[in-house]
Amino acid sequence: MSTHQDTAPRTHCAVDAEGRITFRLPPGPAAGARLLLRLRPKKGEPERTVRLLDLEPDPADGRLTGVLEPHPALAEGRWDLYLLPDPEAERQRLRPGLRDLRVLVDGHLGDRPSPVAVRIPYVTQDGFLALRAWLRPAHAETHAVVLTDRALTVTARLHGAELREDATVRLRLRGTDTARELRPVIDDDRKGFTFTAGPGDLAGAGGGAGRVWDAFVRPAAGAAPVRIGRLLDDVADRKHVHVLPALTADGSTLRPYYTVDNDLAIEEAQADSPTCPK
Repeated sequence: MSTHQDTAPRTHCAVDAEGRITFRLPPGPAAGARLLLRLRPKKGEPERTVRLLDLEPDPADGRLTGVLEPHPALAEGRWDLYLLPDPEAERQRLRPGLRDLRVLVDGHLGDRPSPVAVRIPYVTQDGFLALRAWLRPAHAETHAVVLTDRALTVTARLHGAELREDATVRLRLRGTDTARELRPVIDDDRKGFTFTAGPGDLAGAGGGAGRVWDAFVRPAAGAAPVRIGRLLDDVADRKHVHVLPALTADGSTLRPYYTVDNDLAIEEAQADSPTCPK
């Protein structure tokens, strides 16, 4: 029995070094055909933001081709892709074909200006092609999270801003105004930094077991905090792919993990009280 997913057009896409994404759809009538990108609304909210791309046949093989340029940047969120065969036709979801994301693998190696814009093609849980986008004034990209028997050490690099001598790392207890500030070790280029946290740094905040601390860096005293996470590669959803180990000391377990938005957080729990953070 055929389903909508079975008949949806299969679309190839490739990302180049400038962040341009080229989409290639099966051959079809080109007159008026467009690619529609829709920012997925939150549950219960109406659709508000769309982007339309013209589709043109490739002279070599007739495939309909559309290009999403790096600018203007997409708003942060998940973007669903549809084919509009003509202005009056019903839009059709797109199934993924080949996704060439090779240039994204080493995306963390270069410095990104402000605003930091990231777009990653990915496959949704129900098997359709979509884009995951982030757009932030600045971003701190984690390179490594190393655990010992007493503490965890995070190495990261700031994009879109520079670190001053009075920069601090801020661990904020989710759902509260409680925060812990740590002094990072700053690289000579004022971009890279390292910080170390252990059970003693997060003790005495109250709230019981299963607390979650979200990680930020404040580039300078009085500056807005910048979220620490891992966005600059080809992984759109990192939480269940990049699983980090935990450390147990002084009766507490600290487990660093990536949230549903690929941001870095630390779950703090009693050693015998497992939880499932978001």
